[in-house]
Amino acid sequence: EVQLMESGGGLVQAGGSLRLSCSASEFTGDDYARGWFRQAPGKEREGVACINNSDGSAYYADSVKGRFTISSDSAKNTVYLQMGSLKPEDTAVYNCAQLTLCGAQAWTIAPDHDWGQGTQVTVSS
Repeated sequence: EVQLMESGGGLVQAGGSLRLSCSASEFTGDDYARGWFRQAPGKEREGVACINNSDGSAYYADSVKGRFTISSDSAKNTVYLQMGSLKPEDTAVYNCAQLTLCGAQAWTIAPDHDWGQGTQVTVSS
């Protein structure tokens, strides 16, 4: 079972930027999909962005389009989430997950995925 570890969160003012990293515990090959999710207090977890490493195709939630960019570095086994123009409503715990599907209409989380602690992002107004 591949373990994913998130890092890069912190406290930032509205309008600022952060880059999150999602590193895998072992090499997962070049044909993988990974996504970023977030959960704010009292709210359900929502998908933020996902990427297919094999062809670089990426998909975003409407709430972050134009502000966030997901990218992958297969040599480092790492997926990044560059977040810009941050808003207080982006405040949440961010987790990454291995996916079996990352598409325009649907994302599917790998069945053996275990949600870790994630990384906290706090945006002050």
